[in-house]
Amino acid sequence: MERVITVGPTIHDVARLAGTSKSTVSRYLNGQQVKKATQEALDKAIKELNFHRNANARRLVLDRTNSIAVVVDNISNIFYSGIIRGIEGVANLKGYNCTFLSWTSNYAEEISFLNLLYEGQVDGVILVSFQKRKDEDLERIRDSQYPIALIGDHGGKDGIFAVDVDNAAGVYDIVGYLHSLGHREIAYISGPQHAAANQHRFNGYLQAMETLGLTYRPEWVVESDWSSQGGYQAMQQLLERKGFSAVIGSNDEAATGALRAIQEHGLNVPKQMSVVGYDDISISEWVYPSLTTVRQPFEAIGRKAAEGLFQQIEGVQDKSEEAIHLLKPKLIVRDSCGTK
Repeated sequence: MERVITVGPTIHDVARLAGTSKSTVSRYLNGQQVKKATQEALDKAIKELNFHRNANARRLVLDRTNSIAVVVDNISNIFYSGIIRGIEGVANLKGYNCTFLSWTSNYAEEISFLNLLYEGQVDGVILVSFQKRKDEDLERIRDSQYPIALIGDHGGKDGIFAVDVDNAAGVYDIVGYLHSLGHREIAYISGPQHAAANQHRFNGYLQAMETLGLTYRPEWVVESDWSSQGGYQAMQQLLERKGFSAVIGSNDEAATGALRAIQEHGLNVPKQMSVVGYDDISISEWVYPSLTTVRQPFEAIGRKAAEGLFQQIEGVQDKSEEAIHLLKPKLIVRDSCGTK
């Protein structure tokens, strides 16, 4: 049996029905102004014919796909929803579509998704990960001439457009706030080594302690895996060492675990022990007492990364100009801290 291939309506059909030229239809579809009467006729013809633009043909003419790829390490990460909102807001204004990909669920390496650029499937790529990146991967990104923006670890390398939160500043502000309440002995629960933010947050702790003339006690620093269970176990170790009046959990999950360990130990928060977290995840507002923490500007991070990417796509800015952007987090004061 012979196969019949049906072809949908073309711009020639739209032009014929609207009583105008093919070039006028093309201009209108590409966002250029036409007379009001012509616009009405074109809209009517497009609707009547159920006409849809051929994206592949348009890509050949414009040498663009009007799509960007957003590659995350783990699509289930709760922090990425705000970042994605920020990216989508900018992409929508630019008339672009976003393709979202998770490299852990694809059993691939983050760097392999640059092939989407090299093969012409997208016009730019935003790589989103809070894990440490390999030096060789960062060098490949730096040396690429294609539009690429990073969110998260940039390895301190020049020539890479990257956006992140100023993690050190966030913890620095926490120590300053505890100091203003009279605390001088402050313990710290650090995070896992694979997390890029971990060292920056710890550096903020060390810098603030030094600036304020507070004594750094290595035994008051315990590592966690940034889970509630990890924070609980780290706090149990710290309670055996004693001598401090406040503890900083370097993320909210560790801080909520620490909060439970302190309460089970028979201490009152905040009267006998102050607790601070980092990230401002939803649970921080619902634990008792509600957790003082630091809020990350996730949506603003997404917007900044997308704006930088589109500047590269449009040739307005080289990706190495003003390469590293660190956005300031905000201290959120709730009920888990008291005066010393």
